Amino acid sequence: MSDISFHDLSSIDADQRASLLKRAEADLTVFVEKVRPIIQAVKDEGDAALIRFARELDKANVAEGELQVSEAEFDAAFDKVEKDVVESIQFGIDNIRHFHEEQKPETMWLKEVRPGAYAGDRYTPIASVALYVPRGKGAFPSVTMMTSVPAVIAGVPQIAIVTPPTSDGSVDAATLVAARLAGVGTVYKCGGAQAVAAVAYGTETVKPALKIVGPGSPWVVAAKSVLSSVINTGLPAGPSEAIIFADDSVDGGLAALDLLIEAEHGPDSSAYLVTHSRKVAEAALAAIPEHWSRMTEQRVEFSRAVLTGKRGGIVLTASLEDSYRFINDYAPEHLEILSKEPFAHLGRITEAAEILMGPHTPVTLANFVLGPNAVLPTSRWARTYGPLSVTDFVKRSSVGYVTSAAYPELALHARRLARYEGFSSHENAVSEIRDRYLAG
Repeated sequence: MSDISFHDLSSIDADQRASLLKRAEADLTVFVEKVRPIIQAVKDEGDAALIRFARELDKANVAEGELQVSEAEFDAAFDKVEKDVVESIQFGIDNIRHFHEEQKPETMWLKEVRPGAYAGDRYTPIASVALYVPRGKGAFPSVTMMTSVPAVIAGVPQIAIVTPPTSDGSVDAATLVAARLAGVGTVYKCGGAQAVAAVAYGTETVKPALKIVGPGSPWVVAAKSVLSSVINTGLPAGPSEAIIFADDSVDGGLAALDLLIEAEHGPDSSAYLVTHSRKVAEAALAAIPEHWSRMTEQRVEFSRAVLTGKRGGIVLTASLEDSYRFINDYAPEHLEILSKEPFAHLGRITEAAEILMGPHTPVTLANFVLGPNAVLPTSRWARTYGPLSVTDFVKRSSVGYVTSAAYPELALHARRLARYEGFSSHENAVSEIRDRYLAG
């Protein structure tokens, strides 16, 4: 119990407090140097490099010509996944679809900004998008659901999933079930930096994409960074992180239960319980071993590494105000507000990608079935990014239309501004020169 990292904010200095805000991917320098040769190999060698890296890095035997999942593999997946799991995948997809359908913008809108002058926006789907579904520390059909549904709703014509293969060269069956139920029929057996490179440059099998979305390890994040001038890498989604904020109205054991949710993802996760109540903090410390006794050995190992390390544990603050301040400075991917009156705290939280309210809304529900997207910005990027959404799969074009009646007034003011800024061709385009052409 005493091994759990305990951080009393009132007794640490500014540098120590700043260190609590760091994530596993805070310094990608080492990973960037390691992914460069992988990226170059995929660019130069295509499929051959993907097959080699599957063998060397994923310990997976992918045969030549089998990098893309076949229809037969999709069909077989439904026989491998238990019926109740398929039912739950469909349940989750239904809720995710209901939520994201509300996000879809109207195809075009126009507003009359001046009599006879119209301006607006038009939305069209991105032509091709790759969805990254991680595999290294488990199977994640939920990520398939969260990335596929909004892409399908947006109307993206070319959608492909990239995911690391298993040792026998197959893809996790539940991931394939989720893909088909969500409406995605293309899945490639490649992961890590090599997958990012494959969809950036294309190979004999893998079609290049304009954008890639989805969470990944520091290797994936580093590859996205290196290739950001080649492919749109979407919102920054790295290793999992969460803050469980608890006031003095809840049981510390419940807070400990939810603290372990994101901590069990892997040793590169980050997870803090933040509370101003020493009673809650001590109860949480006491409850963690009991919760570990009901978890699998691997998940205990992962969460123990997080909660006893530099990126996890319990943060005791001096007051509610200090708790709010720490949360906003941290800008977490996931935030739970554990309180009998969660809305009393909501207004004080401005920096969090996902805010889950009250004791009946654990991260688990949001990760799988609640509806809002669980692909979220990490590493404090919640300060400028939001969750993955339908709008991540569409592009916006401004649309303008000016009638002959409206043109003279707009031209007058535009001509003045063009002259002031020194753009003679701009000025000429709305001068008597244009008038002569229009009159003819």
